[in-house]
Amino acid sequence: MKKITKKTYLDWYENMLFWRKFEDKLAQVYINQKVRGFLHLYNGQEAVLAGALHAMDLSKDRMITAYRNHVQPIGMGVDPKKVMAELYGKATGTSQGLGGSMHIFSKEHRFYGGHGIVGGQIALGAGLAYADKYFDRDAVTLTYMGDGATRQGSLHETFNLAMLWKLPVVFCVENNGYAMGTSVARTANHTDIWKLGLGYEMPCKPVDAMKPEVVAKEMDEAIKRARRGDGPTFLELRTYRYRGHSMSDAQHYRTKEEVAKKQEEDPITYVLHQLYENKWANEEDIKKIEKRVKDLVTECEKFAEDSPYPEKNVMFDAVYEQEDYPFLSDKL
Repeated sequence: MKKITKKTYLDWYENMLFWRKFEDKLAQVYINQKVRGFLHLYNGQEAVLAGALHAMDLSKDRMITAYRNHVQPIGMGVDPKKVMAELYGKATGTSQGLGGSMHIFSKEHRFYGGHGIVGGQIALGAGLAYADKYFDRDAVTLTYMGDGATRQGSLHETFNLAMLWKLPVVFCVENNGYAMGTSVARTANHTDIWKLGLGYEMPCKPVDAMKPEVVAKEMDEAIKRARRGDGPTFLELRTYRYRGHSMSDAQHYRTKEEVAKKQEEDPITYVLHQLYENKWANEEDIKKIEKRVKDLVTECEKFAEDSPYPEKNVMFDAVYEQEDYPFLSDKL
């Protein structure tokens, strides 16, 4: 694994803080109805992404996930201004404003969504890995899902084939405790989701996903295993979300005391503590980081606000391959 250094922690702090503030800004503009539809925020789960990116080879590895997917493409190299513009539904967005919150996508940066169908991305991630193996591309695909998606039949079908074909894929369940408003304990007779891999003799384990260096270590082992041709790994990344499932979630299924207790494990605060404890940064250094983060969020917002909406014909051109498609109406 790449060495974890002072710079690693400084980068982690700045990136994780930016992801948090980026999502906070989206929550704010959502209330002002500048972002429409559903909005699923990543607050609290930042260590999952930070650790994974440290272990990945971003020149060739891929990532696919569900609809809590705004900051992952930013981590993979997508311009955050384009991500925010996509959420605004603007023409300068990653999919010209046609994808929106749940469908961020960038083939250029090997980020394959953003999927609104629960569990739909699990089989697709295995498909990406199959293609890499078939074409001998030495790449690994990280396939993320929520704890609710692990109850889908597609997971079992995919696990079976992934092990049979020894696909270069790492299956990652971000267990944030709740599938929408349903706790893990209410969805099965066990709460150790990682054990689902045992039935396929797939290497699997739980991971403390509130600490980026722990995630990085486990991801590194799983990625190396996949890259050398030994097949998939299933990691249960135990994390927590500080906001509701989506912005419309009243969160009646959990108490404020529970959330407050979990906020004591905030991964961003944890990284900040490591910087102070090791004397890698002082208050002045942190203030400079916070200013850069604030300025970048403001820049993203301004870019999205100032960008135009896509023309109607863009929507039709993106959906219909046949130029003289007979069922289009000029009245639309």
